[in-house]
Amino acid sequence: MSPTAEAESLDAMILRSAEGMIDNVTAAKAALGEIIFGQETVVERALLTVLCGSHALLVGVPGLAKTKLVEAMGTVLGMDARRVQFTPDLMPSDILGSEVLEEGQGGARAFRFIRGPIFAQLLMADEINRASPRTQSALLQAMQEHHVTVAGARYDLPAPFHVLATQNPLEQEGTYPLPEAQLDRFLMQIDVAYPGRAEERRILLETTGADEVKPRTVMTADDLLAAQRLIRRLPVGDSVVDAILDLVRSARPETADPAIAPLIAWGPGPRASQSLMLAVRARALLEGRFAPSVDDVIDLAEPVLKHRMALTFAARAEGQTIPDVVKRLTAKLV
Repeated sequence: MSPTAEAESLDAMILRSAEGMIDNVTAAKAALGEIIFGQETVVERALLTVLCGSHALLVGVPGLAKTKLVEAMGTVLGMDARRVQFTPDLMPSDILGSEVLEEGQGGARAFRFIRGPIFAQLLMADEINRASPRTQSALLQAMQEHHVTVAGARYDLPAPFHVLATQNPLEQEGTYPLPEAQLDRFLMQIDVAYPGRAEERRILLETTGADEVKPRTVMTADDLLAAQRLIRRLPVGDSVVDAILDLVRSARPETADPAIAPLIAWGPGPRASQSLMLAVRARALLEGRFAPSVDDVIDLAEPVLKHRMALTFAARAEGQTIPDVVKRLTAKLV
């Protein structure tokens, strides 16, 4: 078979796989929409994060269904989901697990590792910024390397493995801000806003009665892994690749436009480009398309970049915000 014929055969196989997977991810999004009202963008971006095989940081005040979203997502996608409430006195062993000394037959003693809640396919790290840097660093290794080390022994985490962390933007007393290295491990920062009046009315009527809608399983963990592999094989046009490169590089003070460079203290690294490349592919699949467009880059620029850059003191003193700067950068892609 000639190289051209092999490429055409591979493209046809990817197309067939994508057609079937589109139905699955669309059904998953609809199932989450039956549980979470008034947060369509949040649901979509959280689902995109998991489809990319990555992690997300959900930022919002209490009571906006962040916990419920993670619980529902675990059921809908067929994953083992667990929740950890982070507090300042939480120790790494409380998350990773610890070794205990047990006495066996004949009086022989041996250590046995008891796995912690991090050994789940979907972990909700509730109020992650309340944990100490020591605990955050233990979580960082798991997020990046998908394994943990306890007493010198390596323990692999289950596949798939995702962390959806929450953070309260109002309360900062007694918190430990996440270091930039850990923030960079999150594919997106998803801001959770208040629902509209119509959506909040629906919440009142459908969640305070005797019968409450329960999430239904639509996909399995194996289906999710297959979707993650497929997303990495979807084609991306040169125009989209160039748009991602132009956007990310224009968000760095060294290569930004002279009018914007003084506003930026530091900008996103190559991991931002990688995250945006995966995210636009996942968004295309979720919307029933086989390839992403520049519009996908524009739509996902803010959640992918906003936690990976910072403004100068002068820019903040002038009232500039990171979303405002990102909008100015994406305006040049139109």
